[in-house]
Amino acid sequence: MNLATLVVMANGLTRSGFIDWFANTMSTHLEGFSPDATVIVLVLVFYFAHYLFASLSAHTATMLPVILAVGKGIPGVPMEQLCILLVLSIGIMGCLTPYATGPGVIIYGCGYVKSRDYWRLGAIFGVIYIAMLLLVGWPILAMWN
Repeated sequence: MNLATLVVMANGLTRSGFIDWFANTMSTHLEGFSPDATVIVLVLVFYFAHYLFASLSAHTATMLPVILAVGKGIPGVPMEQLCILLVLSIGIMGCLTPYATGPGVIIYGCGYVKSRDYWRLGAIFGVIYIAMLLLVGWPILAMWN
C-alpha cells in the first residue's frame, strides 16, 4: 500500500461520520475537566489512537484537526501548549508500532526484532516517552508562556 491509499482510507473515517461522532463524544466527556486535565487527556488519546492507524501520516491527517477542535471548544485550554504537545507526540509515537514509520517497517521486516518484542517494547517505551513529554517537557514549555 502506498501513502495516498492510507490517507484516503483515513479520510473515509471523516466521510463516514466517525470523526464528528468522536469529537462530539470527547467534548461531552471533557466538559467538567480542568484545562490542564483536558490537555493531558487529549494528548494521551491522540498518542494512543495511533494503534488504530496504518501510518503516522494518516493518523496525523485524520486526528490532529479533531483533537485541536475538541481542545478549542473547551474554555481555558491553553491551545498553544496543546498544539506543541500534540506535534511533539507525533515525533515519539513512531516507536509504538512496526508500521508507523519507514525505519520501523525495515527493522521489523528484516527480522531484527520479532513481532511480539516490537509490540511489547513499543508499549513500554511509548509509555515512558509520553510520560516524559507530559511530566518534563510540558512544564518546560509552560515556562515560556
